[in-house]
Parts: sequence; structure tokens; C-alpha cells
Amino acid sequence: MYSGHHKIHYPFLILLVCLAFAACKSVKLKDAEKAHDRQEYTKAADMYNTLYRRTRRKQVEMKAYTAFRSGENYRAAGRQAKALRGYLNARRYGYPDSVVLLRLAQTYQQGGNYKEAEALFRGYLEAYPKSYFAAIGLEGCLFARQQKEYPTRYRIRRAAEWNSARGDFGPAYAPDASALYFTSSRSKDDGLDNSSITGLKPNDIYIIKRDAQGRWGRPDSVSGGINTPWDEGVPTITPDGSTIYYTLAQQGADYDRTVQIYSAARSGEGGWSNGSLVDIMRDSLRMAAHPSMSASGDYLYFVSNIGGSYGGKDIYRVKVSDRSYGSPENLGPDINTPGDEMFPFIDGDSTLFFASDGHAGLGGLDIFKATLDSTGRWHVVNMGQPVNSSADDFGLAVEPKGKNKEEALPDNGVKGVFCSNRGDARGWPHLFHFELPAIYTEIQGYVMDREENPIAGATVRIVGERGPVGQGFVTTRDDGSYKMSVQGDTRYVMLAGASGFLNQYVELKTDTAKQSETYYVDFFLASREKAEGLQNIFYDFDKATLRPESMKSLDELIRILTDNPDIRIELGSHADRKGPDAYNLGLSDRRAKSVVDYLTSRGIAADRLTWKGYGKSVPKTVTAKIAERHDFLKEGDVLTEEFVAPLTEEQQSVCDQLNRRTEFRVIEEELR
Repeated sequence: MYSGHHKIHYPFLILLVCLAFAACKSVKLKDAEKAHDRQEYTKAADMYNTLYRRTRRKQVEMKAYTAFRSGENYRAAGRQAKALRGYLNARRYGYPDSVVLLRLAQTYQQGGNYKEAEALFRGYLEAYPKSYFAAIGLEGCLFARQQKEYPTRYRIRRAAEWNSARGDFGPAYAPDASALYFTSSRSKDDGLDNSSITGLKPNDIYIIKRDAQGRWGRPDSVSGGINTPWDEGVPTITPDGSTIYYTLAQQGADYDRTVQIYSAARSGEGGWSNGSLVDIMRDSLRMAAHPSMSASGDYLYFVSNIGGSYGGKDIYRVKVSDRSYGSPENLGPDINTPGDEMFPFIDGDSTLFFASDGHAGLGGLDIFKATLDSTGRWHVVNMGQPVNSSADDFGLAVEPKGKNKEEALPDNGVKGVFCSNRGDARGWPHLFHFELPAIYTEIQGYVMDREENPIAGATVRIVGERGPVGQGFVTTRDDGSYKMSVQGDTRYVMLAGASGFLNQYVELKTDTAKQSETYYVDFFLASREKAEGLQNIFYDFDKATLRPESMKSLDELIRILTDNPDIRIELGSHADRKGPDAYNLGLSDRRAKSVVDYLTSRGIAADRLTWKGYGKSVPKTVTAKIAERHDFLKEGDVLTEEFVAPLTEEQQSVCDQLNRRTEFRVIEEELR
């Protein structure tokens, strides 16, 4: 079964092709084959394409073979449009291996033509139901459809201020975020001719420095001995900033170790020493590339094609201790697949970003995020659009938050840089900024008295099911306001209190954080020192029977008593100026008693309650809130019979209603 990554040779077909081109002086098949075997994809692709064009149409086997090989090499070089043309021509001339259909599907997918790709993947799976790459290709097409409807919150923009007209990729931040290192093939005077692998000038490592105000400078080649006439790139810096690891690719017959990891030490201000080989493979025939150092400095992650891996290229790590290295450890099947996994970036010690074409994705290489759980298992998630596209997306680096920055909540955002060759017909990668905007889940509001006057200096305490939030409390400002950051999908209990006031509890459940959200919670604290009115307490006419609409207000009183188990209160009922004094006194006493009866029926201990009917002996004193509602009253007015008598009939009715009231006041504290 052809996996989609292993080479297949058809001796008879190759023999025909070799005979046909034996006399070719300018381009020879054997040279194209050698270039392909050396992974010089751009050079090999152009040679196969030349051979294809020079082959007569009636030589269908030769046309099919060279077309397919050109497609394979253009695809490896990131030239998807030319790769598609090669595969289409291979199918046109009857290339005998059905893998050409799989390659067509993959190339359509990488070009964003998901409808055509899906149809080809389904057809291929009907013939080869165990094909891993057809299965994940189909899954990726379905995932792409889902992403159109439900894109992620990531924001991206091309880093035009840093990119060149060539290739730019492989970013890595300095540990303190004071600089960004990256790989570039931008034009330069030194170095070899264009690479036969990429078609570009050899890569060097560049640096962009950031000043004290956070402004980025312009890219410049790193100083020191790192950059050579060969390809250097994909760096990583140790946590103390003293050592840089990077990939060095040497071309030529004199170099046994063509792609290996090197390191250099800090030398002078911003410079680096000459690089030296990091001998972690102990096998000159195996590549090691794309290093990434963990935040602790204990592990170096990298890419290799060691024998016994899960597929093409896998991600490994080695233990680092005093510049010595342990044995390579494969990260296992949660990360590695029959495809290629490359460009690891370890964020902290338990979050890994990497690129893969072996997990279901949007096309080509996609960037994945893996988190390590307490059992040692990795949980892998595709980062989705717009970070990923149908093109090759890889080499993501998260910007360090810095040692002096406040520790972010779990749902706060991140930003950094990644690479993609989207929108570049040549297949050359470029740098992109990405940002996941922080999700701020906040609770804010006011602490006021029951007349809605702000209480400055009140304390609002909060405890969540995951523990305290911050220091566990905030203090209200002069206007009585407060604000605190919390987590999504969490239950909280809040308590507001202030000197001279009763406590108030509130329970709140925040939703799963999908976007920034603010919850508003206001507290209205009852006084410990003066009587507080109970709003909307109604009785049947000329009776002490509570009406049903009174229960909501009384239930609020039950909550106050529950929140403050240390108090004993008096329920007082008041009448208006109408009727005989003795009658009003008796009616108000019975009404106060009916409130006590309701409270005890709801579980409030009788010894915490007493009652008294005041009749019309204690007329209402106008508060600021009442004065705002009634322009004929001012704060401090006392609604005695003498005050009410000269008013209009309508105004008298308002005063009578204000005088008919039920209140409670604290008469004893610190009950045991």
C-alpha cells in the first residue's frame, strides 16, 4: 500500500525513460534523479519539467513519468500551481500509479479547491479504504468547511515591515522579548549561488531589536560567526540568553552531515561565536533540525528522520544538562504521524506548537497546538483559520510575556509571529503577526445604601470554585464603584460589606469565555444604625393579611437575615394620619406581627425577631431619593399631620402612602 510519502520505482518505466534521454546533451534524466535524491527540489523540478517538454507526445510513458516527477518536486518546493500542472499531465498521459490521484487531491486542497479535493479523496478511499493520507485529507476538507462557518478569534497581518522579496521564516524571540531572530534568504553579497533546494539565496539568521519604548527596529544580519556561505536558520535561545541553537544545512559531497543542529555562545554585545556541532544524533546519516529550547532550559526539542520513527520527519526532545545531551526521545503518536511534523516551538514546558501535514488540516502544513496533561499525554488541536490556510503554515513563535508583567488568567490572549507561503506563487514563505485578543471576563458594579447613595471604601470579597480571585477582595472607589477580573465558566460567591452596614451575598456563574464579557452586580446594603423600609409590602384593606405581591420584598429580608446571622431585628409597622389613634396603633401592631409570622414560617428563628406597631406616632422623614421623585418635598421634611394638612389632595395622598410603611431595624448584634 502506497502511503503517500515513500518513493516507488517502476524499473521498466524508468528504463524506457533513460533510453529515451540517453542522447540528451543539456538535461539528463540521471542528473534530475540525482538532484531529487539530494532533495534539491527546485533544481530537480525544473530538470524534470524540461525533460517533459522535450519528450514527444507519442512517448506516453516517458511523458507521464517526467510530469509526475516534476509535480513531486515542485510540490516539495512549495510551487503548488506548477505541481498541479505536473500531476494533471501525469494523469493525462496515464501515469500507472494511482498515487497521482492522491497527489492531485492534496494539491487541490493546498490550492483551496476543497470541493474538487473532497471528491478525489472520496474516490481514492473507495479504492484504498485504508489510505491514511486520503482519510486525513478528507477530514481536512470537512474541517475547512467548518472553519468558514466558525472561524477562530485569531487576528493576523502580514509583517510587511520585516519581510523581504525573498523567503523569511523560522522566528524566535529573545527570552526577554527584546529581540526577534528569524531566517531569511534576502539578497546579500556573500554566500553561494541560489540554493538548488529552494531556488533562493542561502538562508542566514537575522535579528530585529526592540527599544525601551517597545518599538521594533529594522532587520539586520546577526553579528559574529554564525552566518556562513551555507544555510543557517530556525534559531532558539536558551532562557539565560547565553546560547543560540540553530540549523545548519551544508551542501556538497564533502559534507556527510548535511542538516544538523549547531550552537554558538554569546560573544560581546549582541554578537555570537562561531558555531559548533551539537552531537545529539550520533549518526552522521540522520538529520537534526528546527531546535526549540524549553522555558526551563531542561529540554531541547527538534526534528529528525531517525529510523523507527512514525513517518517522514518526527519531533523529538533530548534532556540538556551542562551542555551534555541525553538520548533522543520521540514525542509519540499523539504528536507524530505517518506524515511530516516539523518546526516545533515549546511554550513554557507543557505547550507545544508545531507544523504537520499528517494531522487533518486545511492543506499542506498546518500549525497545531498541543498541551501536555498530568498523565503525559499530548492533546493536539488545529489552530484553524486565519492562522492556518490552504497553503503551508508553520514556524509559530509566541512572544514572551516578560518577567515583570502581571500573570495572565488562563483565557487571556497571546501574540507572536508565524510563517506562511499563502499568496506567493513562488512558494516562498513570509512572516505574519498573529494575536489572540485577550478575553476579559469582568465583574463590576456599585455598592450603595438602600437609598442608592454610594458607599466609598466598602469591601467586595469574592471566592470562586477554583479558589480566590487575585487577593480575594477589592475596595470601592469614592463613587462606590468596583471592578475585578475573573475567569469564565466559574461559579463565584461575592460578599459586600462596610462599616455601619449589613453584609450582602451574591452568587454568580460566568459563562464559558468565547469573547470579552462584563457582568454587572450592584449591592444595596442595609444600615445597622437606622430603620430601613421594606418596599411593596401590601395588606388587604383594613386588615393585617399580607397580600401575595408582598412576598418578593419579604424574601429579600429573609436573604438579609440569612447573610447576617449575627443580628436581631424589630419589625415596625406605621399608619397614616387617617382614623383614631388607638385603632391605627392596633392595626399596625397586627400587621407587624403578620410579617414576623411569615418570616418564621420561612425558617427564620423566632428569637431573632420582635415586632411593634407604631400607629401614626412616627411620621416618615423625607430622604433624598424621595425628594427626587416628588418635587413638592425636600430632604429632611417630616410628614406630620400639620405638614400634610395644607397640601393639595393629590399631594396629601402621596404623603399618606409614604407614612403607611413597614420597616426593620437592627436592635441587637453579635448573636451567638
